Amino acid sequence: MAAPDSTRLPPLAAAAVDRAAEERATPGLIDAARADAAARVLVIAGDSAPLSTPSALSWVAPAAVPDGAEWAFLGRADDGTPLLTAVFAAQEDELFAAPAGWAGLRAVGGSLGQADAGAFVEALSLGRWLIDAPFCPACGALTMLGDAGWSRRCPSCARQHFPRTDPAVIVAITSAEDPDILLLGSNALWGANRFSCFAGFVEAGESLEGAVRREVAEESGIDVASIEYRGSQAWPYPRSLMLGFLATAADDAAARADGEEIAAVRWFTRDEIGAGLAGEGDIVLPGRASIAHRLIRDWHAGES
Repeated sequence: MAAPDSTRLPPLAAAAVDRAAEERATPGLIDAARADAAARVLVIAGDSAPLSTPSALSWVAPAAVPDGAEWAFLGRADDGTPLLTAVFAAQEDELFAAPAGWAGLRAVGGSLGQADAGAFVEALSLGRWLIDAPFCPACGALTMLGDAGWSRRCPSCARQHFPRTDPAVIVAITSAEDPDILLLGSNALWGANRFSCFAGFVEAGESLEGAVRREVAEESGIDVASIEYRGSQAWPYPRSLMLGFLATAADDAAARADGEEIAAVRWFTRDEIGAGLAGEGDIVLPGRASIAHRLIRDWHAGES
């Protein structure tokens, strides 16, 4: 597998926040940061965050955060300012008014600057675990947070737990015969005109290459002749690390939908993909926040 171009990372892949992981074991770190008037907090409610503009997050002071949040240390800004997240379960109403309202990562992740995009995906990925996994999976006891929100310890069986990340492959398929066509699939749960790359979770004991070959064959009927790694990004829906690949079909004519997860597969011309990326034509392509968008866009631009 070839290495990806490090200058062309997917939108949520940049290491834009200094996580200062070495500080997490510092006693009282969260309390000290919350007492710091200069600290900035990214509030998460469900999968949404407040916006200051349509393309920038609204960070607030610790004192402005409503009661009842789960807190965690995200890291430090370039000037050393502590960055925190305060996480709430999904709310029917907005927790507080934001200058540009509230939005989810899918909707705005591709429009944010690197620092905000990195903070949002970090906070949301960690926040889902903070909200969804309060109990010990081994004995069922209520756990206690540690490491500034990055671990849980069970007071009953003494086990320590960490946020879970599930690797998944996502693959755009190029033609064995024509460099100007790309194979995409339409999930059975989507509208008939929505298409994306093929994706699936890596199974136990499976390599990434093996997962690519298996998922592509299962969903599209295609055996791949070559595989090229193109980059990765976190995708907290629910807790994935998406690993992007470009694969070349061994036989274009073998393409067919599995009829279960994938309702349709289709070879698209470069012009059709260009129209879809521009929001024109008869197909809907993935949003800018996703690595699928980057895989498709790079292929269209001849940069894959």
